[in-house]
Amino acid sequence: MSTQKGLMMTTLNNGQRRWGVRWRLGAIALLMATVGAIAACSADAPSKDTPGAEAPATETSPEAAIETTSAGEAEQTSDIKVIVTLTSLTADLVHTLDEEKLAAIPGSSLLREDSRFAGLEVVSEGRAEPNLEKIVALKPDLVIGAAGFHDKTLNRLEELGVKTLATDVNGWDGLKALTTDLAQQMGADPQPLLGRYDACLAKAPESAPSALILVSRQPLLSPNKNSWAGDFLSKFNVKNLTADLQGKSPFDGYITLSEEKVLTSNPEALLVVNTQDNLLEQLKKDAFWGKLKATQTDAVHTFDYFGLVNPGSVASIEAVCDKLAQLPGSDS
Repeated sequence: MSTQKGLMMTTLNNGQRRWGVRWRLGAIALLMATVGAIAACSADAPSKDTPGAEAPATETSPEAAIETTSAGEAEQTSDIKVIVTLTSLTADLVHTLDEEKLAAIPGSSLLREDSRFAGLEVVSEGRAEPNLEKIVALKPDLVIGAAGFHDKTLNRLEELGVKTLATDVNGWDGLKALTTDLAQQMGADPQPLLGRYDACLAKAPESAPSALILVSRQPLLSPNKNSWAGDFLSKFNVKNLTADLQGKSPFDGYITLSEEKVLTSNPEALLVVNTQDNLLEQLKKDAFWGKLKATQTDAVHTFDYFGLVNPGSVASIEAVCDKLAQLPGSDS
């Protein structure tokens, strides 16, 4: 299965934390391996290629921590010319901001299927440690990885004098803060991307049905409000029935549910995350499944792992915006 706390936390090699964002790519990756719901193949792909995960985050406001600088001002001081990314999301962001500066990417299915990234050096595959020799050989000015998942690699690069950035995106504010910060460091204009985010969120209906997201079966895991998925539902006015729940779970932002709890919550809609193990078909075999209002009214909707559980890419996020906006029972 896969990934998750707070808004967003960015750590540079000098140990400074510029803002809080939580995207626990490492944790969900471990989860996927543990529960077998999603096979991990990269730091930011699910069973298809890797599960999304997040690491704990602080409650720092990204808006308060990031100084606004115009693209022109940033460009005058930016000395970052070569960037290596270890997650699909940051690869997409860097490429969109300034494709000439992107030198290497992770081995993610999202990137392999995107012609924009053809020919770029691949420095990591699956859950294996990124290839340090390949990275160093590129003489990067900045290496971007996932906090918690890539700590060992980033720490080693810091020791070698390479500037690093560890990111954890646990909500929309964190995504915006990360985009703005990258743009500042690269001397690029964040507005085109920020405009896409605003356009995406503008599709949110005024009201939406109550819902339960299921991302794995054994155990039954669902995101609360301290996760990317939970924040996404909140932005689209979907009443996430596990938003405020806390419980025993090895992954911040996700809780373990009993079948009785699912029956008690009895959501109007069920959002089931696509996994390589065909989670929906597995759930249909459970006795509780047919007793739910959502299954009886055909209000079961499948979502891709990328976009809802793991941001993955801007296009993946936009696809989720479109799908959530069209949920039956939504009132725009």
